[in-house]
Amino acid sequence: MNKILHLLDQRFVLDLFTKEVLPLYPEFKKIDSIKITPIKKNVWETTYHVVVKYSIKLLKNRGRDLTLTVYCSAHSNEPRKNSFEALNYLWNKGFGHDHLTIPRPLFFSDFFNGYFYRGVHGNNLYHYICNKNYVEIEKIVLKAAAWFAKLHKLPVEKAKNFNEQNSRIKTVIPGYDFILKKLWINYPDYYQSYKQAFELISAKEEKFLKNPKNRWLIHGDAHPENVIKISQKTIAVIDFTDICLADFARDLGTFLQQFEYMFIQQNNDKNYVKKIQNLFLNNYLKLTNIKLNDSLKERINYYYCWTALRTASLFFIKEQPEPELAQKLLIQVHKKLNLN
Repeated sequence: MNKILHLLDQRFVLDLFTKEVLPLYPEFKKIDSIKITPIKKNVWETTYHVVVKYSIKLLKNRGRDLTLTVYCSAHSNEPRKNSFEALNYLWNKGFGHDHLTIPRPLFFSDFFNGYFYRGVHGNNLYHYICNKNYVEIEKIVLKAAAWFAKLHKLPVEKAKNFNEQNSRIKTVIPGYDFILKKLWINYPDYYQSYKQAFELISAKEEKFLKNPKNRWLIHGDAHPENVIKISQKTIAVIDFTDICLADFARDLGTFLQQFEYMFIQQNNDKNYVKKIQNLFLNNYLKLTNIKLNDSLKERINYYYCWTALRTASLFFIKEQPEPELAQKLLIQVHKKLNLN
């Protein structure tokens, strides 16, 4: 039996959480019940990639009981400890105590190569995009800009690079070489177009990052599904698999591209997209006191294009490929990069 299946066993999980979670809530005496809900269940003979949701009821000696929502993200091959360490680092740097927050880290399991964290409750920004709730979109985008500004302003002199492989776009999983090989075999007509755009962006990044001072702690996967509205005052950002030391412009370019891409799928209003992009960027610049000079504009544009390439890559290599969608993104990228 694949060992990861233990995390779907009621008795095993109860014992595990009694040992690891209950001591973190000393005012409660026992775990009364656990409901297990697999969110992602990719389990093969010995390998796995799972995300599991646990609804836990904690009993108190006196007063009200507490229901917790705990998640586990575990993978047999990919790094997960870095995500847990990043959550811990950010939690201790103030991301657990104000209106710009994150999920609370609980514990890491070396045995499962998985980390456990307390979930945040709310709808993500993409939910409000789908529902055309423009008022909430604008409020959340302003707070998202503040969240990324807060992250990027953290001092990095003593910060760990939680995912060194992710610090360069050419080595972000699944990797540039892997994508090129797939294109050469399956879609040779797109090979040169993809290669030309990617290598231009990568060369620009390498030039900028040659200066060791050009490092910031970045989220690495800034998009609407990772921004959660918890209340009128509070948002959280989730999913720290890609957190690393890199150029902060990457988070900006990624968020701007992903918002545009997701919004246009639901509402074909390019003028509104531009309004929101300006709202996000202007608030970020105001809070960080950074000037939007030509260098920053160029870097944001390159990372915008890289994010579009990353989406195109998924369309090329997924189980049921959609090369026609990838082609549209490649055309857009070449236009924005002024390539023939």
